[in-house]
Amino acid sequence: MSIAEMIKSHPDVAGHLNEPLAKAVRHAMFCSAICTSCADACIAEEMDMRQCIRNCLDCADICTATFTVAARRTASNEALIQAMLKLCIQACEICAAECEKHDNDHCRRCTEMCRECAADCKAALETF
Repeated sequence: MSIAEMIKSHPDVAGHLNEPLAKAVRHAMFCSAICTSCADACIAEEMDMRQCIRNCLDCADICTATFTVAARRTASNEALIQAMLKLCIQACEICAAECEKHDNDHCRRCTEMCRECAADCKAALETF
């Protein structure tokens, strides 16, 4: 089951899926999970990772809120979806910038996911 197929099956969408927005929703879901996992891994690191943990958890929460709002298709709230996409881009860029400072696999993966999510949110913004 894919989120794109779920959104596409919504009666108000009637099969006319906004593909870039659906991709942003999907990757915001993934980014939330990756950031949460990275924050947890940072807790286990021996060095002080407080800022990275904070940025990862903030990004995870913002990604969750973004995909939740953007996945709703009943009626319309385009202004809020656009604002959420912009906030998600900002959170992902902040998180990626912090994670790229650290030489470990979990932060490298988090950086990659955050950059991908930000790019997808930017592409979705272009459809409004």
